[in-house]
Amino acid sequence: MSTKGERSSFSSRLGFVLSAAGSAVGLGNIWRFPYLAAKYGGGIFLLVYLLLVLSFGYTMIIAESALGRRTKKSPVGAFSHYGKDWMFRFGGWINAVIPILIVPYYSVIGGWVSKYLFAYLRGEVTALASDDYFSGFITNGYQTEFWFLVFTLATMIIIYMGVQNGIERVSTIMMPILIVLALVIALYAVTRPGAMKGVAYFLVPNFKNFSWMTVVAAMGQMFYSLSIAMGILMTFGSYMKDDVSIEDATRHVELFDTAIAVLAGLMIIPAVFAFSGGDPNVLKAGPSLMFITMPKIFANMGFGQPVGIMFFLLVLFAALTSAIALAESAVSTFEDELHWSRKKASIVMFALMLVLGSLSALGYGPLALVRIVGMQLLDFFDFLTNSVMMPIAAMTTCLLIVRVVGVKTVAEEVTKDGAPFKRRLIFNFMIKYLCPFFVAIILFSSVASLFGWIKM
Repeated sequence: MSTKGERSSFSSRLGFVLSAAGSAVGLGNIWRFPYLAAKYGGGIFLLVYLLLVLSFGYTMIIAESALGRRTKKSPVGAFSHYGKDWMFRFGGWINAVIPILIVPYYSVIGGWVSKYLFAYLRGEVTALASDDYFSGFITNGYQTEFWFLVFTLATMIIIYMGVQNGIERVSTIMMPILIVLALVIALYAVTRPGAMKGVAYFLVPNFKNFSWMTVVAAMGQMFYSLSIAMGILMTFGSYMKDDVSIEDATRHVELFDTAIAVLAGLMIIPAVFAFSGGDPNVLKAGPSLMFITMPKIFANMGFGQPVGIMFFLLVLFAALTSAIALAESAVSTFEDELHWSRKKASIVMFALMLVLGSLSALGYGPLALVRIVGMQLLDFFDFLTNSVMMPIAAMTTCLLIVRVVGVKTVAEEVTKDGAPFKRRLIFNFMIKYLCPFFVAIILFSSVASLFGWIKM
């Protein structure tokens, strides 16, 4: 950790890559990606997703990382450095507020994962596979609050330790372990009898399964998965040293994130095919796939307990690295804009997480009757941040780059010290034309779905 008055930094390119990849590789990769791929066409969804990651995702990672490193500021400071009118001040603050709202409810789900890992360690394989285990757990206010607190404490202890001693060190340890676990579980899943049909469905594009919703769903997942428009990449970019190639680092983040998403698909979809006979209703189980369907599959395996332990340990590492990145973005904003010490900023963030997270933790139990636009509290916070605020934040970033900062300025930052910018033409075209169009589609689709105008 640097001394007070100096900005913290990652010690190396590897530290930035693993930390940024850790922010991107989270619950969205492990459970959201597989069920969306299963629902929206399997291999054709994967193809569309990969194309979007290499164009839209690449562009936004470059833009946010370059803004952060050039200004050495978190989102509010980065935006105000260039944009003085209200729209860009708003853009900076919305990027900063998003992680403050996301990490509390994200930590609730991290608590659920912690509970399941603990239960598998205790050998409760059969109990976890019962139909009412998950609903019984999330409606028990005492249990959900306890496991939420366990996960939150782990996150904030790492944040308090700082950039190099906390975030970078933990990411450097967890990410390689996460990849190894994913490979082991995926290998086990694809070798089950009947699993190859699931592998073919997931990896081989079938254009008959293509629809406009395939594109919309892939855009939403790519947005969610790469940690775009959460302030994280600007914050981590501000910790990046000048001799690190932004484009090379971006390519590695793309690779890590996509590899884990594909491995997650290979862990879950073939396993579901093998143990359900390819039942489409099971494949499209949605968010419940991880907490209800997978435990049933593990219970039917010969090695259900060790596989369950490995699976939920992997998910816990993924959840923890993302929660750390979200919390760090918020703490960095407090340090930069309010001139607080890391200790004070961490304590205030912990208090905010306790208040907002407790609302979500109790939202299916004691506070189940409290709903906003028909949604329970956790679902509302998820919709507000991911479907409304993040597209708006991405739009303001695009406008800031095109209208104020300039694509040439971004190119200067990316090519500093002779670093490469091989996809410069793609970046220029995407940031000017397609990225604003894409985020407008995501925003419209989400709001239209809420009011029932379209069916997602």
